[in-house]
Amino acid sequence: MERSATVISYGAHADAIVTTARRSADAPSSDQVLVAFIKDDYSLEPLLEWDTLGMRGTCSAGFKLKASGDKDQILPDPYEKIHVQTMTPIAHLTWASVWTGIAAAAVERAQSFIRHAARQANGQLPPGAAHFTKANAALRTLRGLVASLLRQYERVSQDEPALASLDFQTMVNLTKIEASELAVATVMSAFRACGLSGYRNDSEFAIGRHLRDVLSSPIMINNDRILANIAPVALMSAVPNSLSN
Repeated sequence: MERSATVISYGAHADAIVTTARRSADAPSSDQVLVAFIKDDYSLEPLLEWDTLGMRGTCSAGFKLKASGDKDQILPDPYEKIHVQTMTPIAHLTWASVWTGIAAAAVERAQSFIRHAARQANGQLPPGAAHFTKANAALRTLRGLVASLLRQYERVSQDEPALASLDFQTMVNLTKIEASELAVATVMSAFRACGLSGYRNDSEFAIGRHLRDVLSSPIMINNDRILANIAPVALMSAVPNSLSN
């Protein structure tokens, strides 16, 4: 198979690549499967570089992929099933956990700054203390969102109809949106708590990297696209959502 991919995360460094493909040459484009290729099976031709504001470590450059293998490397379940039952919930849980970790690191740095500033001022809290309180509260909410989705996924992980239900899929996508937006807000509050010390790259309280990285969360997969896609589904879902109880 050959395909041009605008993004293959860690592609140049990976030992294997899993990609989608049409089931056969005459299959419709919607009939997709997943294929696993090990390094000896494929070659990569660079197409696009990865020079971004943040998340540089993912090295998500674009490549032309040329690969060949045996039919045993094709996963037996259709991609549509894997996408709904595994890929989407696991991806959103993993991403949300990463964003939560970034937010937690920023809040921890803000806490260190507030304590340092208070010691320097004989116990007087700096003006940014209120923003630290706000950041800390947002982080608790963010952690609760991720934990709630994880509990729900564990509860229905062996129930295929429940995994494919409109209610569960809507909840998974909305959690991604809420977590990404809240992660950005949390880091911004921590950033404001530190003030200029958070803005300076040469400060022990610098939050520039946290902010750069977390700003990728609403656009990775774009929240606007998710909202547009689930709007018709949300209209058909029951309110309130029984899975959220």
